[in-house]
Amino acid sequence: MATADVADALPRIDATLARRLVDAQFPQWATLPLDRLDPAGADHVIYRLGEELTVRLPRHAGAIGQARKESHWLPRLAPHLPLEVPVPVAVGEPGFGYPWPWAVSRWLDGEVATVETLAGSATAAVALARFLTALQRFAPEDLRAAPLPEDLTGRPLSERDDATRAAIDRLDGIFDGAAMTALWDAALDAPGWDRPPVWFHGDFHTGNLLTREGRLSAVIDFGGLGVGDPACDLMIAFTLLTPGNRAVFRDELGVDDATWLRGRGWALATGLNAYSSYAAVNPVIAAQTTRQITAALAG
Repeated sequence: MATADVADALPRIDATLARRLVDAQFPQWATLPLDRLDPAGADHVIYRLGEELTVRLPRHAGAIGQARKESHWLPRLAPHLPLEVPVPVAVGEPGFGYPWPWAVSRWLDGEVATVETLAGSATAAVALARFLTALQRFAPEDLRAAPLPEDLTGRPLSERDDATRAAIDRLDGIFDGAAMTALWDAALDAPGWDRPPVWFHGDFHTGNLLTREGRLSAVIDFGGLGVGDPACDLMIAFTLLTPGNRAVFRDELGVDDATWLRGRGWALATGLNAYSSYAAVNPVIAAQTTRQITAALAG
């Protein structure tokens, strides 16, 4: 499909559409002001609805399962977690030409976490580790009693092999190609997760953390939530923390060598993907992913 055709296939989302969807499906909120949040992220267009709610409209087909996934699982997870998470209020249906489910959630106060705010904080490193520990310990009865839903099945690191090796070849010279290949080979060769599957966030990076008054307060965006190998969530150590606080995080979480190595592989693969996609047009992402890749190589 040509690039123009792909763009044309995506829904056109604007304030008029969001207003019509809210008013038609949830008339109790029809009088609340609706203001678009920018930047909203790659997966959703987000509007603040009044003072206490947000409306999240998926931009593309890859994000359309998030509304129902969060509505089902976050109310179950939230009481067991030491940080705030989004509280789903309603799931909207397609309408007015918009083709997918969409979500209304409670507004979470806070600022998006930054390296400047949290990287040097050992307290933040411990808080991140304790959040992941609590998430991994949650074991709901409906997963034990039934086959694992497809949207919760973790994907192995090996599925990223072709794309990651292609990115290494493309970016050799910007980053150390030999070092990246060595790390990637080692991550793929590391022993796999040999314990019962546990919950992972799936997109655990700086942009999905909120702070208040300089302290970690919330974790958002659970579209990648799943069950399996938790190594993917270790990317936070490489996107956010200093080397010293990386060690604090690892010790608090109790990560073995093989899982840590797979986590470095996840950080390398996701960093290369984001750098390839956005670095030429977004200097902020270029800086963030350069830091992530460099930290993954350093260990």
